[in-house]
Amino acid sequence: MSAALELAGLRTTLDTPRGELRGVDGVDLAIARGECFALVGESGCGKSMTALSVLRLLPEAGRITGGSVRLGELDLLALPEAAMRTVRGRRVAMIFQEPSTALNPVLTVGRQVAEVIERHTSLRGAAVRARVLELLGAVGIPEPERRMHEYAFQLSGGLRQRAMIAGALAVDPEVLIADEPTTALDVTIQAQILELLAKLQRERGMALLLITHDLGIVAKMADRVAVMYAGEIVEVAPRAAFFRAPQHPYSQKLFAALPGAAQRAGPLAQIPGQVPPLTQAFAGCRFAERCELAFERCRREPPQPIALESGHEVRCHLRERERAAPRAAPAGEPAARAAAAARPLLEVRDLKVHFPIRRGVLRRTVGHVKAVDGVSLAVAEGRTLALVGESGSGKTTVGKAILQLLRPTAGSVRYAGEELTGLARAAMKRHRAAMQIVFQDPYASLNPRMRVADILAEGMRSLGVGATEAERARRIGALLEQVGLPADAQARYPHEFSGGQRQRVAIARALAVEPRLIVCDEPTSALDVSVQAQILNLLRALQERLGLAYLFITHNLAVVEYLAHEVAVMRGGQIVEQGPAGQVLGAPRHEYTRALLAAVPKVD
Repeated sequence: MSAALELAGLRTTLDTPRGELRGVDGVDLAIARGECFALVGESGCGKSMTALSVLRLLPEAGRITGGSVRLGELDLLALPEAAMRTVRGRRVAMIFQEPSTALNPVLTVGRQVAEVIERHTSLRGAAVRARVLELLGAVGIPEPERRMHEYAFQLSGGLRQRAMIAGALAVDPEVLIADEPTTALDVTIQAQILELLAKLQRERGMALLLITHDLGIVAKMADRVAVMYAGEIVEVAPRAAFFRAPQHPYSQKLFAALPGAAQRAGPLAQIPGQVPPLTQAFAGCRFAERCELAFERCRREPPQPIALESGHEVRCHLRERERAAPRAAPAGEPAARAAAAARPLLEVRDLKVHFPIRRGVLRRTVGHVKAVDGVSLAVAEGRTLALVGESGSGKTTVGKAILQLLRPTAGSVRYAGEELTGLARAAMKRHRAAMQIVFQDPYASLNPRMRVADILAEGMRSLGVGATEAERARRIGALLEQVGLPADAQARYPHEFSGGQRQRVAIARALAVEPRLIVCDEPTSALDVSVQAQILNLLRALQERLGLAYLFITHNLAVVEYLAHEVAVMRGGQIVEQGPAGQVLGAPRHEYTRALLAAVPKVD
C-alpha cells in the first residue's frame, strides 16, 4: 500500500534564550492510505511539533532545518507559502487538542466550517449552507440548523470537538492529523469521538495520524504505533506486536505506569527524572539517564534503528542480541484493603445546589437548574471516595458545596460532627485549614506573579499556621521535600515548572495548612501517564503517612480502580450507584455505570 504521507529525516529547531532547541531531530515515518498511525510519548517529546512541521505551522522562532515531507508525490517543504495554503485544509487537515482555543470565538460554528468550504471549493451560497448542515450532522451534532448559528462558547466540550472535526473534514482531506483529540473529554464523549473518527476514516479512506499519550486509545484505534522520545522515534511496530512485547525500555515503562485494579497492592512504576532539555547535545542514547538497564555504551554511542521483524524497529543497544519477552498479563486484583472502622470524617446528607434561571427585564426567576439534587455520601479518615460521572453531572459542584465555596440550597454537610451549612464566614474560617482542594488545572489556580514560597506561605499566614515567619519557612522546605520538589523550587514561578511539577506545588499548597480532608478535582486529567503515576503515588503515600481523607473527583476509571476505596457514580445531579470500588467497578448494577465502564478503551 502506497504512503499517503512520508517523513524522512525531518528536523525542526526553535530559537530559545537557552540556545537552539531541536524539537524534531531526524524523524522518519510513513503512513499508508486508510491507516491509523499512532504517535505516543510524554509531553515535550516532540509529537505536536512533528504535526505542526508537516503543516508548516511553526511558531515564529521555529524553522525546518532538514529532511523532507512528502504528500504522495508532492514535497511540502519545497512549496512556496501561497501554494502551501491550498494544501492545508484541502489535502492535510488537523484537529487540535483544545477546541476552545482553536475555534474562533467571534465567528459562529457554521461560519467557520463554511470558510473552509469556500476557501477550497467553488461552492457558494445555498450549496455551502447545505454542505455545512451535512457535515454537522455527519459528526453527530444534534439540531445542526440551530447549532450552526451558535458560537463555540455555547457548545459543550464534546460538541466543540465535533465542530472542529467537521471543519477539518469539510473538503475530504487525504490525511487527518488528530493531536490529543480526546484529552479533556469524559469517557463517554471520548468513546463517541473515537468511534466517529474511525467511522469517517473507513468511509473516506483517509490516513489518520493520531497523537496521544493514552495507550488505551492506541489499542482501540491504531494499525501501527510509533513511540517518540526527546525528538526522535525510538520504536515503531504494528499494534499487535507492540502491545504483545514492547521492545524499548521507555515503551515498557509507559505500560508499567498505567494505573488499574491489578496495581493496588503497591506504587505504580515511575519513570525517574524528566525528558532531557532538547537544547543539549546527546552523545549516546537519549533515554540512558532514566533507564535502569543502561550500560556504558548507552551513554557514549547513539543506538541505530534495529529491524526485529516485519515492520517492527527499535533504537536500543540491548536488542542487538536478544528480544524483550512478551509483556506479562496483569495480575488479578488483590484483596481489597480493610475497611476503616472509624466514624466518617465527612458526612453529606441530601445535598442540593440549585441555580436560578432569570429572564426578562426585571430578571425574575422562572425556574432552576438542579446541578446537585439530593446527594448523600460519607468519607472516613484515611479513605478515598471517588466521585465519577460525565462532564456536567455535578461532581465539581458537589466538591465546592462541601467546602462551602458554593452555598448549598438545601441539605447537610457535617465535618467531624459539626454542621457547616449556614455558618457565617468568620465561623467557617475555623474549618478552612482542615479542608482543602486541589484543582484540575494548576496553571490556572496558582498565581503566576507569586513565587512558590509566597504561594505556600499565603495560606499559612491567612489561617494562622506557624507562629513565626522562620517556622513557616522551615515548613515550606519540608513540604517541598514531601511532594518531591527540590529546595530551590521555592524561588521559582509557576511557569518555570512542568505540568506534573505544578500539580505537586498545588498539592503542597493544600498540605501547607495541615488539612485532614482534601477534595481532588480531576488532578491528573491532563497529565501524561508517567507524570500521572508520580502524582497518584504521591497522593497515596501522603494518605498512608498522614491519614488524609480524599474526595477524588474524576472521569478516569483506571485511576479510580487504583486509588479509591469507595465509588459514587453521579448522573444528572444525583448519585445512581455507590459502594466499595471492587464491587461497583467489578459488578456494576446500574445501567449508567455499565455504560461508563464499556466506554473506557482498554489496553488488554
